[in-house]
Amino acid sequence: MASNMITNINDLDLNGTYSYADYLRWQFQERVELIKGKIFKMSPAPLRNHQEIQGEIFYQLYDFLKDKRCKVYGAPFDVRLPGKNVLSEYQVQTVVQPDICVVCNLAKLDEKGCNGAPDLVIEIVSVGSAKRDLDEKFHLYEQSGVKEYWVVFPFEKQVSVYLLKDSEFQLTEHYQSKSKISSDNLVGFALDLEKVFED
Repeated sequence: MASNMITNINDLDLNGTYSYADYLRWQFQERVELIKGKIFKMSPAPLRNHQEIQGEIFYQLYDFLKDKRCKVYGAPFDVRLPGKNVLSEYQVQTVVQPDICVVCNLAKLDEKGCNGAPDLVIEIVSVGSAKRDLDEKFHLYEQSGVKEYWVVFPFEKQVSVYLLKDSEFQLTEHYQSKSKISSDNLVGFALDLEKVFED
């Protein structure tokens, strides 16, 4: 089995099409996501500001959920998003690593991560991820049935919240730095943005 492992990303055809079965064989250092069979290299280590924002959001969610059924996970954490007509998990062609996700249907969880759409996905936009977070991943999460998608803009100190309605994301609001964001799916939770964007 070890001989089938790929240890150098340069051994892959970056224009090729791959599946989760291929993804499991990749043992190189670079972090990648697989979107509809195509490889996307993830940005280098995020800026300190990104890490602090991610940490604070994760902490608030973790603190709220610690005695509840839903679970929160932070990147790196594999989320497999099966498309239609996928019979085996190994045929899945999309594996992403959201900055933060919340999963309430625990049947979707296994030792490898999450197989299916999380209930809430949060992406923190960086210079290198903006197009992917606002375009490819936006439509991907929408098509996969993610119920809520929050996009965090660190420099603007703003969070855009989208809810899935009739299979399409609808923008509910752009929340500013002193707001509190409640969640349609996590009743009673309120994300304190003043703490998230604290200098």
